[in-house]
Amino acid sequence: MDELNGFQQRATLFADDLLAWFSRNGWGVLLAIIGGIAIALLLVAIRRWGHRRFCAHEPGSFAFIVGKLIGRTHLWFIFILAATLVVDVVAPPATLARLVTTLFTVAAVLQGAIWVRELILSLVERRAGAHHELGALGSAMGIIRLLVSAVIFAIALVLILDNLGVNVTGLVAGLGIGGIAIGLAAQGIFSDLFAALSILFDKPFRKGDSIQWDKVSGTVEEIGLKTTRLRSSTGEQVVISNANLLDKEISNFARLGWRQLTLNFGIIYQTDPEAADALRELARSIVESVDKCKLIRCGIVNFGSSSIDYELRFDVNSEVYEEIFSARHTIAIRLLKAFNERGIEIAYPTQTSFTAAPSGERVMPYPPVTMVATEGGGDPPGTPA
Repeated sequence: MDELNGFQQRATLFADDLLAWFSRNGWGVLLAIIGGIAIALLLVAIRRWGHRRFCAHEPGSFAFIVGKLIGRTHLWFIFILAATLVVDVVAPPATLARLVTTLFTVAAVLQGAIWVRELILSLVERRAGAHHELGALGSAMGIIRLLVSAVIFAIALVLILDNLGVNVTGLVAGLGIGGIAIGLAAQGIFSDLFAALSILFDKPFRKGDSIQWDKVSGTVEEIGLKTTRLRSSTGEQVVISNANLLDKEISNFARLGWRQLTLNFGIIYQTDPEAADALRELARSIVESVDKCKLIRCGIVNFGSSSIDYELRFDVNSEVYEEIFSARHTIAIRLLKAFNERGIEIAYPTQTSFTAAPSGERVMPYPPVTMVATEGGGDPPGTPA
């Protein structure tokens, strides 16, 4: 009851001071109000012009971000700013001056928090790239907005209370302890979240890319807050936690400007050395006759157990795997046709057995037989009729 009476007394004194101030400075107060309204309207016009002027630039550019910040300037901040600029001109009562100063402090802190939040989120979106990438990480972006907003407005609340004379030591300590407790409880979630942010910022792969992770090869179907889903080459969906995904090496096949392929083949040892040597130029002509293909090297790499082994290495200047696969098939078919035309045989595993008599004389395969003519010029005995 005493507090209510005290508040009523302070309100009455404040009203009396205002009436006395208006009676002494009526025209000055009126001019100050008019001036404040003019300043506010001017600031509103500048905000509108700046928002349109800068937002006309390409989305994601720094000029566009400046336009968004200008557009996030609220009317209540503009009018409180205008009131602060003109209030000292007419020497207001101390109570009114303190009220205007307090309102400006609260408004400035809140508006600054809004600007900082918008700036951080805009820079995150700019770094993330195109809007379709943001859609792939929509959950992560939602969590980013929540965390950024919570942190910034918590700091803004502490600053406002501190400027109002409130002891915020206990509040800051409580927020710190609460943050540590939440961080420990959700350590796994935050680990995957920060991994998702790493994917967002560093962009090692995007939705739709073909990648290889550990022993899994597949296409990225979805990048989520906690997990990334791959559609493997064998058809099943593989779900991998983001933290685990970034702990191992990732091969991204979608960003190949070209791909180098190796085709191994072998020919039989009975091949003429000149024909074997000519295979290098034959391979060059075949490879370079295929679109987007370039020979790197071709030559003998080994004398195998049943073949002369060749290595043919070439580049395919394409990112499309179907084109790469088709180019390799075409080169193999043309090599096969060229070998058939030139009588070059492709080797396959063979084995020859030699059998000897106890004396060491070869029995099988049979040694050459000398034909002996009989008397009278007839065929040797045993010759079929």
